[in-house]
Amino acid sequence: MSDSKTMAQDEVKKQLGELERSAEVDVDAAETKEWMASLEYVLKSKGQDRVRFLLEKLRNRAAEQGVQAAADTTTPYLNTIPVSEQPAYPGNRDLERRIKSIIRWNAMAMVVGGNKRGGGVGGHISTFASSATLYEVAFNHFFQGRGEDGYSGDSVYFQGHASPGMYSRAYVEGRLTDEKLANFRRELAPGGGLSSYPHPWLMPDFWEYPTVSMGLGPIMSIYQARFNEYLRDRGIKDTSGQRVWAFLGDGECDEPETLGAIGLASREKLDNLIFVINCNLQRLDGPVRGNGKIIQELESIFRGAGWNVIKVVWGSEWDELLQRDTTGLLAKRMGEVVDGQYQKYSGMPGSYIREHFFGKYPELLKLVENFSDEKLEKMRRGGHDPEKVYAAYQQAVESKNGKPTVVLAKTIKGYGLGEAGEGRNVAHNQKKLNEAELLEFRSRFGIPISDEEVVNTPFYKPPAGSNEIKYLQQRREALGGYLPSRPTEHPTLEVPSLSDMGKTIKRLEDKSVSTTFAVVQTLIALCRDKKIGKYMVPIVPDESRTFGMEGMFTQFGIYAHAGQLYEPIDSAILQKYKEAQDGQILEEGITEAGSMASFNAAGTAYSCHGVNMIPFFIYYSMFGFQRIGDLIWAAADMRAKGFLIGGTAGRTTLNGEGLQHQDGHSLLNAIAFPTVRAYDPAFAYEVVVIIQHGLQKMYGEGEQCIYYLMSENEEYSHPSMPEGCEDGIVKGMYKFRSREVKDAKARVQLFGSGAILNCVLAAQELLAEKYGVASDVWSVTSYTQLRRDAAACDRWNMLHPTETPRVSYLEETLQGVEGPFISASDYVRALAEQLTPWIPGDYFVLGTDGMGRSETREALRRHFEVDAESVTIATLSRLCKSGVFKPADVQSAIEDLGYDADKQDPYYA
Repeated sequence: MSDSKTMAQDEVKKQLGELERSAEVDVDAAETKEWMASLEYVLKSKGQDRVRFLLEKLRNRAAEQGVQAAADTTTPYLNTIPVSEQPAYPGNRDLERRIKSIIRWNAMAMVVGGNKRGGGVGGHISTFASSATLYEVAFNHFFQGRGEDGYSGDSVYFQGHASPGMYSRAYVEGRLTDEKLANFRRELAPGGGLSSYPHPWLMPDFWEYPTVSMGLGPIMSIYQARFNEYLRDRGIKDTSGQRVWAFLGDGECDEPETLGAIGLASREKLDNLIFVINCNLQRLDGPVRGNGKIIQELESIFRGAGWNVIKVVWGSEWDELLQRDTTGLLAKRMGEVVDGQYQKYSGMPGSYIREHFFGKYPELLKLVENFSDEKLEKMRRGGHDPEKVYAAYQQAVESKNGKPTVVLAKTIKGYGLGEAGEGRNVAHNQKKLNEAELLEFRSRFGIPISDEEVVNTPFYKPPAGSNEIKYLQQRREALGGYLPSRPTEHPTLEVPSLSDMGKTIKRLEDKSVSTTFAVVQTLIALCRDKKIGKYMVPIVPDESRTFGMEGMFTQFGIYAHAGQLYEPIDSAILQKYKEAQDGQILEEGITEAGSMASFNAAGTAYSCHGVNMIPFFIYYSMFGFQRIGDLIWAAADMRAKGFLIGGTAGRTTLNGEGLQHQDGHSLLNAIAFPTVRAYDPAFAYEVVVIIQHGLQKMYGEGEQCIYYLMSENEEYSHPSMPEGCEDGIVKGMYKFRSREVKDAKARVQLFGSGAILNCVLAAQELLAEKYGVASDVWSVTSYTQLRRDAAACDRWNMLHPTETPRVSYLEETLQGVEGPFISASDYVRALAEQLTPWIPGDYFVLGTDGMGRSETREALRRHFEVDAESVTIATLSRLCKSGVFKPADVQSAIEDLGYDADKQDPYYA
């Protein structure tokens, strides 16, 4: 036996997890032969499953005896499904190839033509070029459309950079016009255009899920699959026939969100979930793993996480060679070449492949001696072979073994682009082709466009009665309709009225509780509500006890697909930890990202499943917009509805936790999210009013938005609700209390929100009793809602100069009100400074700019200068500026209030 054959056999043994090392000598060849013969007998007579069973038994027994077996999280660098197990391809291969070629041409023409027309708006050719077969096989044979009821289809998370291919297919289907395609990435052009990537906000009748930024599609798809099971386990909807598909790139797997939740998918037995990873070996700037093998790496990761792994590495042209190679040398060579070199092969002629791939071993050169260089060059990777891809998908959908499945398909980035970008480092950003390259593309894929027309990159669609169009439409009709698609008319719910929720308000009057407690009590009441209770989805990332939600465990249960298979350690107490298959609470573990992904799944159930689910996601406020803002932005993009509750909020209100936990800027971050309506309620009745209003707007009237409430953990007494304040609470402010002073020196307006409203109320008393200043205290529940309304009025007035000007709620409310105006909140000054243009007088803002720290509330509020004394001094200072007080009076007040005038500026402390 030659040295190369020996090396090949050793490599195969290593890949299969055998214990032998190349240096070891077989001390009992006869015994080895008997074992191998037994293995061959079982394999032939009883099949692979029996072999797997026996090997597992042997491995376990060896481990019990202290014999460590080699790791088997990877298999040889070959297709998982052998040729003998490939199902017959059910479709018309010729027609499907023809359709795919047309779609590829139009996808390319969108990008190239768009850039030629000017503007440089960009677009990506190469991602879809590499994944066209992966999508087309799925479209023709696997993707289930929405069906007759409009809500029975699969959820598909398309790879964002492949969007031109989805648009091109919809064009051939007759769902998009030439004009739309010509306006790709020019959405403001006359006639409208197409968004760069999947954006439901911009194309609400087309896209369902935003999948760019990288990593969001994979994690959202996992929690979507889990939420589908949640709906089924709770008896709300039978989702057993619906699958979730996620298409992603191998480079995307470097994003933490991509792989961070794959353990949950196997733990929850989500065999309704299929990942398809387009392994074109290349990210934006170069190889994904130039010195390694990304498919092997991903196989190991997913197998270790408990997934089914199906590798589609080699096309059918390789089957003959692998069958003829009885030594295993070809498999060895396939396994030893790194991805950077494979990328090199994809752009080189057959002579180079012969010399550098096969030429390492003389036996392999002999194997391909009858293959022309042209044939070697055209031997496909598995992801470009419909038969291999179909076999993988068929196995994936039939694998009802309680495991999710990942298909790892090897492709070439820019496949079909030739010299312009096939397999090259520049492929990701390829946007232009010259005339020769266009002609080559046209000819390679048989598009009936003349040489003269090619340079103009016209779109092409076969005639309505053509075989291609008939076939395409028949396949989609058989599978339940076109996709992606999204309904634009949605169901609504009858929600509790404010009077229905009045009991909660009444129960919290004069109680010393936190606003977090008020939120949780409202949530409990809603979960018990006969109208909407079963549709409530409480979501929390392992902080239930922090937020006082432990009482909900036994009432509503924590969702677990497997139920509770153990007796909890606290089973003897009333508030025990209770998991249940029909549990209502989604307690996600320590993962804000996973919790938000569940929120997105629940918040879009109205469009995906035709059921209005009402997510209530309660979390540490600091770890919301700051930590998972990308997923919240995705929620806005996908038109999700529900409630976000920033618990333990405020930079000075959270006791003791310190810098990384104290949130003073989430409300500022939320300004940038147009669909998010952000509130900072101070009292329990404000909490209830805002939640009821959100229920009515989102579920009673169908508005697609998110209500965001800050909730705090400071306990204080909550007053009864003043008459007629409901409208002001929702719009952003109302007058809470006035303090009159006989012969007052001045009157001021004091704004407060959240827990800091109590500091403002205390300052009101100081100003009255010590300094003779009358005041009105306003509860400002939402600076952002006030600003949005005011800005909208200004814009309308600017554009309609001849019409009666509109007046914002803020301006109307403060019309004729005497200043100055002093604002204090537990958030950075910029939050309240939004209102500066519309405040009718001197306006001064106090806030918590700077880094948090561990301290008592009192010390923190003095440090950040938002306590009662700080509000008082700020007010006197502004009155001094207007001449009411002298500078010496203010200096005296500073000393009288025990205030350190030389304390460090908290912004820099």
